[in-house]
Amino acid sequence: MAYSETVMDHFKHPRNVGEMKDADGVGEVGNPICGDMMSIYIKVEDERIKDISFLTFGCGAAIAVSSILSEMAKGKTLEEAGKITNKSVAEALQGLPKNKLHCSNLGADALQKAIKNYEDRKAGKVAPEPKRVEFPVISHAHSHGEKCYCPYCNVEVAEAEGVCKSCGHTITPVQPA
Repeated sequence: MAYSETVMDHFKHPRNVGEMKDADGVGEVGNPICGDMMSIYIKVEDERIKDISFLTFGCGAAIAVSSILSEMAKGKTLEEAGKITNKSVAEALQGLPKNKLHCSNLGADALQKAIKNYEDRKAGKVAPEPKRVEFPVISHAHSHGEKCYCPYCNVEVAEAEGVCKSCGHTITPVQPA
């Protein structure tokens, strides 16, 4: 799986990272299949995204998506930012491998939720605090000597490593009783 230089740059040097304590809007999304979780925070002034930051737990593609999304949205009006799509995020990254395209969906979805959360707060709607998305530790059982596959992305994993090289998730094998 080859990543573009842009993906690698945003993964190695993510922009706008961190929780924004006084955010005007927060959007949180997660994908239980791959384990990625994103929180997008926005600060709005004159209907424009004055500041944006993110916290992402996930693979390199998810981090790169969050980083470039933050750059794409910063300074835009809420209407302009609302038009950012998963396709435009993937294009800005100069593409993503097919099995990582879902990460761009998460980024666009999190931004839309942050904008909606801001609009609801502004309208006086008492929105519940966004729920943190919790993912269970997935254990899997197989007999000693059988091949071990990641329960998230189905790539073969060396049991001694304990981490999937494809998606980066910790693998917890359980010996059958």
